[in-house]
Amino acid sequence: MTVEPLASLDPRTLRERALESLRAAVLSGQYRPGDHLSEVDLASALGVSRGTVREALRHLQQEGLATTGNRGMLRVSSLTAAEVRELFQVRAALESLAVREIISSPARESAVGALRKALDDLADEHESVSARIQADLAFHLLMCRLAGNSMLVEAWERLEGRMRVAILNGAAWQAPMMARDRHAPIIDAIERGDVAAAVAVVEEHMAAAAEHFASSPSQG
Repeated sequence: MTVEPLASLDPRTLRERALESLRAAVLSGQYRPGDHLSEVDLASALGVSRGTVREALRHLQQEGLATTGNRGMLRVSSLTAAEVRELFQVRAALESLAVREIISSPARESAVGALRKALDDLADEHESVSARIQADLAFHLLMCRLAGNSMLVEAWERLEGRMRVAILNGAAWQAPMMARDRHAPIIDAIERGDVAAAVAVVEEHMAAAAEHFASSPSQG
C-alpha cells in the first residue's frame, strides 16, 4: 500500500492535500476496511509532518472513514452486517422525507429536471469503483438538497462516510445497486406527484442495497 508523495505546499494547502490523498486511498480500496493507518508510515509516504497527517486522520474519523480500534490504533472503518442494515434503514427514512418534500414543493418540476440530469450523469459499469460511488451518492445527496430542508441534508451528509464504507465492503460491485434503471422509478413517481409510489421505491431501493452490502462475505 502506497500513497503519492506531496509537493511542497503552504501549510493550509498541504493539510488539505494530505486529507484528499488519504481519503482517495481509502475510497479507492487502496486501504481496506480494518487496515492500520500509521501516522509515521503515512507521514513518510506523503513527505509531510506527523502533525499534518494527524489532522487529516482526524477529519477521516469525522467522516466515518476511520475509527479507533484495539489499543487505540486508528484503522479504516468497517461495518457489521447489522450496522449496514441500520444505516440503510436510516437512509430510507431520510430519503423518503426528501421525496415527500419535493413532491409537495412548488419547484417540483425543476427538481425533476435536475434529478433527470443527475440520472444521466450516473457512471456506467465500465467506470472506476470510485466514480460509480461518487455518481450514485451525488444523485441521492441532490435529492435531499432539492427537498429544501437543511437539517435533512446535514443528517444525510453525516452518514456519507459510512455509506462509502458499506459500499466498499460490499462484494460484486457490478450488481445493479447503482444503475440508472434503479433510480429512474424514483424520479418518475416524483414527476407524477405520487407520494406513496415514490416512498415505496425509495424503501425498496434501500432495502435491496442493505441486503446486498450486508450479505457481502467481507461483512462481520
